[in-house]
Amino acid sequence: IGLEIRRGPPQRQTMKFNKAVSSSRRKSRKAHFTAPSSRRRKIMSATLSDELRKKFNVRSMPIRKDDEVQVFRGNHNNRDGKVLEVYRKKYVIHIDHVNREKNNGASVMLGIAPSNVIITKLHLDPDRKRLLGRKNRAAMTKGEKLTSKDVQDAAGIELD
Repeated sequence: IGLEIRRGPPQRQTMKFNKAVSSSRRKSRKAHFTAPSSRRRKIMSATLSDELRKKFNVRSMPIRKDDEVQVFRGNHNNRDGKVLEVYRKKYVIHIDHVNREKNNGASVMLGIAPSNVIITKLHLDPDRKRLLGRKNRAAMTKGEKLTSKDVQDAAGIELD
């Protein structure tokens, strides 16, 4: 007689900010798990420690081999170590002294998600210093474009 029967919870209407980007769970997961290595680098970022945050005015950085980190979530929390490998294919990092014994006595590295660690010491190379200079929040609040001098000051380096 024209009655509409609804099954399930009522659908909420949410405002979409960008029509070009899908909010579909299926498409988001596909994009995540088929992402190229360059995009995985950015996804595999970790927060900086409080001292580094104050020093560089940056909240997080893509993790890199030779960074020193502290695990702060999971079974291995409060473990410190150096990043031995960034395993982008599996979205994990391998940390020095975070391993376990197999039944046959062999030792295997345990994969830790970068979101579960804090970077305590950065391995600074020229590219990383430039990135820190670009991400510096204090320089961004001025509302003006960054100059090479701003980048040098923020990272504390001499650029050619």
